[in-house]
Amino acid sequence: MTQIKACLFDLDGVIVDTAVYHFQAWRRLANELGFDFTEHQNEQLKGISRMESLELILGWGGVQLSEAEKLAWATKKNEWYLALVMQMTPNEILPGVQAFLTTLRDNGIKIALGSASKNSKLILERIEMLSFFDAIIDGNNITKGKPDPQVFLMGAEAVGCTPAECVVFEDAVAGIQAAKAGGMKAIGVGSADVLTQADFVIASFEEMSVEKL
Repeated sequence: MTQIKACLFDLDGVIVDTAVYHFQAWRRLANELGFDFTEHQNEQLKGISRMESLELILGWGGVQLSEAEKLAWATKKNEWYLALVMQMTPNEILPGVQAFLTTLRDNGIKIALGSASKNSKLILERIEMLSFFDAIIDGNNITKGKPDPQVFLMGAEAVGCTPAECVVFEDAVAGIQAAKAGGMKAIGVGSADVLTQADFVIASFEEMSVEKL
């Protein structure tokens, strides 16, 4: 049994839920382009990059844009999203997260972030959790998105641990697949029906302890 030395966390839907802000900003973009999409469709955007999200949304609306227009709209969407993020407070940390991270730190277990978001440091600052992380690997460091394991392999390397010594916490199927592809244990945060490839699934961090690791 390998000793667990590091925990790697996705940001969105694991530490905070900024999905609602992404939804509001993407929906505003769709509305300005003359169409709308549903929360159900929005589920497909979880865990994928900004440009991939834009392509899906334009497909739903049947809208054709040039590459330059796509970049301009993606930039605009990010500005709207950041304006919403700037209003975030520590009240938005998901239940049990802070207590669990505190326990990890007290037990000498390394903590890293592995997120596709390019705004992760800003979000962690707003919720006053930046100091918890030994390493932050996000959309500014990576060239491949999940389910490619790059983000988690870089996170393991950054905290000086082998993949076998790491556990990943993820709320998205692509994230669980990335952890597994990287040779790590994966704990799903959310629904066991959806996160079928996880080693086990928790509904929230209130169920989590160092003993469970």
